[in-house]
Amino acid sequence: MHRRDKLSPFIVMDILAKAKEMEDVVHLEIGEPDLDPSPRVLEALERAVKERKYFYTPSLGLWELREKIADFYRKKYGVDVSPERVAVTTGTSGAFLVAYAVTMDAGDRIALGDPSYPCYKNFAHLLDVEPEFVPISRETDYEIKADMLRGRKVKAVHISSPANPTGNLYSPNTLKELADYCDREGIYLISDEIYHGLVYEGKEHTALEFSDRAIVINGFSKFFCMPGFRIGWAILPPELIRSAEIVIQNVFISAPTLSQYAALEAFDWEYLKKVRDIFSERRKTLYEGVRELFEVDARPQGAFYVWANVSKYTDDSYSFALKLLEEAGVAVTPGVDFGRNRTKEYIRLSYTRSVEELEEAVRRISNFLSSL
Repeated sequence: MHRRDKLSPFIVMDILAKAKEMEDVVHLEIGEPDLDPSPRVLEALERAVKERKYFYTPSLGLWELREKIADFYRKKYGVDVSPERVAVTTGTSGAFLVAYAVTMDAGDRIALGDPSYPCYKNFAHLLDVEPEFVPISRETDYEIKADMLRGRKVKAVHISSPANPTGNLYSPNTLKELADYCDREGIYLISDEIYHGLVYEGKEHTALEFSDRAIVINGFSKFFCMPGFRIGWAILPPELIRSAEIVIQNVFISAPTLSQYAALEAFDWEYLKKVRDIFSERRKTLYEGVRELFEVDARPQGAFYVWANVSKYTDDSYSFALKLLEEAGVAVTPGVDFGRNRTKEYIRLSYTRSVEELEEAVRRISNFLSSL
């Protein structure tokens, strides 16, 4: 089978396309913030255009942006990261591709949670790396734990915290045990931390607190409300930076220049607190409403998702999502997008809409379920 034939499509895009053909739909399907970035970001973007700052940057990114990202780790986590270890990438998607390319060869294996973000496995397939799925559920706290890796001949393990699609936060104890195990076994721990900042219960921890060898990926799409700017970053061990630079030179040349200059003003903490507060209120609205209708066995501590068990009503989450859209005008993501481990029993709902829209969605879902 050719690698392109292994790539799985986003089923949610079918839902989105159908929803766009309809009127009066409440969109809970896409994980994209609807809020604007800080006004400082937009001012910096306009200033960069006026000053003709739209030529290539160094492949690893603007030095001043790499410095700001390193400073972010010192202030938020108390972790000392040299700017030289920061690679600015074309979104976190670019960071995933770079991380996989510099840590694994064709035929190597990577451990991924099931369920998890579907692009992980697709990037693995593009590089002829073999994804090895680790079933996670309520019983494992929706975490990959160190003892679940024993006996698996993997070169890397990729986790996300807070997680997509479940919204759960990895505990510091689990992170430490994973980091220790990976360091002992010569496995790369890749930690997707794109939803850091959007945490409402507990405290997020970067994997760099537990291992200097961990590869941490983050970006400006979610908490910073800059999805279309396509700016992410990776923190890499020093020995991998040159390899990452070569990959970026060949695949991307550099991340979008205007977006990099805009991102210099993204760390606007007063504004970002308002963003978090808005999503916290939305989370309460959707979570409290949905858990009256479905079983929610992953408490959404962060990100902007609710992972809801619909097995009381269906054994096919895709058909359920289509029916919910057609009959109630609510668009959700079928769980089958995220893997095979009981995913036909789940849907993912995103609270990236106003409180009023979320309340309307809950009302519509309740009426829909009453009619089944």
